[in-house]
Amino acid sequence: MNALTLSNAESTIAPSRVALCVEDAKKSYAQGLALDGVTFELKGGEHLALLGPNGAGKTTLIRCISGRVKADFGAFQLYGEDLNQENRSHLGIVPQEIALYPKLTARENLEVFGRIYGVPRRKIRERVDWALQWTDLKDRPGDQCRTFSGGMKRRLNIAAGIMHRPSVILLDEPTVGVDPQSRERIFEMLEELRKNGTSLLLTTHQLEDAETHCDRIIIIDHGKVIANGTRNQLIENTTGSKRQLSIRLDRLPSQPVEGFILHERDKRLDTVLEDVGRDLPPLLKHLSALGLEVQDVDIRAPSLQTVFLKLTGRELRE
Repeated sequence: MNALTLSNAESTIAPSRVALCVEDAKKSYAQGLALDGVTFELKGGEHLALLGPNGAGKTTLIRCISGRVKADFGAFQLYGEDLNQENRSHLGIVPQEIALYPKLTARENLEVFGRIYGVPRRKIRERVDWALQWTDLKDRPGDQCRTFSGGMKRRLNIAAGIMHRPSVILLDEPTVGVDPQSRERIFEMLEELRKNGTSLLLTTHQLEDAETHCDRIIIIDHGKVIANGTRNQLIENTTGSKRQLSIRLDRLPSQPVEGFILHERDKRLDTVLEDVGRDLPPLLKHLSALGLEVQDVDIRAPSLQTVFLKLTGRELRE
């Protein structure tokens, strides 16, 4: 039995379809309402993305689940049991901040966090060896963390937060500030956990990460869940499956072209297509009949970013 499988076998929580359940969570601060009735479920073995603009309530929600902040109202359950001090040991918390001791080595950091999380002394070495292998740091166990690159620190940061092998992991921006190769390796690591039954709740501003790696996506804004579903479900329910068409011309048309929005600066026409195969050929034929030469055609499918901006707006939030 390998280390990852052993992780779940050791859990005392009975298997269940729903790993984490949050119902009607509310939390207010002096400056206003941070959570306003948030409700959702995280299924066993699911990778769920939690998206939202700055100030939407994501961090407050994670803090309530982890027990760092007490919610004013609502229910939080882990595998059907109310979350409390005892069963929160089955939660793993990976903060956005690097929570490592810079002057300790990789091995020493893992040993410290293993003891903090109550890993039995007889199992510490086994867990540390697994973590070093899992994070691709097996060749750097004796190096101080302050000598590591940003990606190496991020990987070790994740390992440190799950030394007790939790069945549910909360990850707050685990790939912030890392290069594409390190980001990809981090998601490979997380996928190994998920395949062995671990449930992952990921908060991120990287929409591409959520779109590519997560099974389901929740968008939260102003303390409320405003969308919940797979990528395709969110697109279909929000923007539909229409394609955005952009055509760049050799010159400006002498008259308005019906059905298009004209951008004079770059001689571009924009419109929306219901069916590319059916609608595009007659449009190009029409432009040709007007004596216009098409220099470039760009067809874009709707994306998670399209959905996110439509639901939350384009204004910057600090």
